[in-house]
Amino acid sequence: MKFKRILLKLSGGALVGENNESFDKKKLDTITDQIVHARNNGIEVAIVIGAGNIFRGRTAGEWNMDRADADNIGMMATIINSLMIKGALDSKIKDQTVVMNSIPIPLVGEQYIRRDAQKLIDQGKILIFGGGMGHPYITTDYGSVQRAIETKCDVVLMAKSGTNGVYTADPRKDKEAKRFKYLNYEDAINSNLQVADLSAFVLAREFKMPLYVFDFDEVDAVSKVCNGEEIGTYVGEDCKTELY
Repeated sequence: MKFKRILLKLSGGALVGENNESFDKKKLDTITDQIVHARNNGIEVAIVIGAGNIFRGRTAGEWNMDRADADNIGMMATIINSLMIKGALDSKIKDQTVVMNSIPIPLVGEQYIRRDAQKLIDQGKILIFGGGMGHPYITTDYGSVQRAIETKCDVVLMAKSGTNGVYTADPRKDKEAKRFKYLNYEDAINSNLQVADLSAFVLAREFKMPLYVFDFDEVDAVSKVCNGEEIGTYVGEDCKTELY
């Protein structure tokens, strides 16, 4: 097994239904089925999810809302999404999922404490980190990398919908765009490739935390990645940049 302990970074958009409902049962089933299958195969799983299905930054801009207020709304929305995923997981595997929030809300989740999180994931619990980092101006990309470092994960799996890796250019606009199999941190920075939020990318590089960008819509994608199948783009320091 290539990756034993993972942090799965999901976008809030992964929960959106065909009619733009904030939550879609089929999408939740797809997500949780992959997580359960990976866990049953011995993979230790932590999760961070965004809030784009509930509240987007561009909405705040249209309303001329203060950035700090908008980020606080977004952090609360990530807790709602975390609870939705927990509920869906609980319907399949009982008492194995814990929501840990950076914002103290004791009735809906545990307070995030690094050592407690490490103990829980060591015990095989699925951890969902809600509330971002508890402070505005920090993206969920950054929070994903930080939580992965704190809980000693092997990799941050950046799940995308309809995007199977990092390309030399936007494949929707450039038919000549090619997909990377491996991408060195320095090459990603020098080429200005938008792998993740810049602050998250810098943190990942500093602590040598690899990122893996892949299409979550592929059947059993999480287990495939953890077993070493090359279905996306590996980003790290310990590789030379290579195209498919």
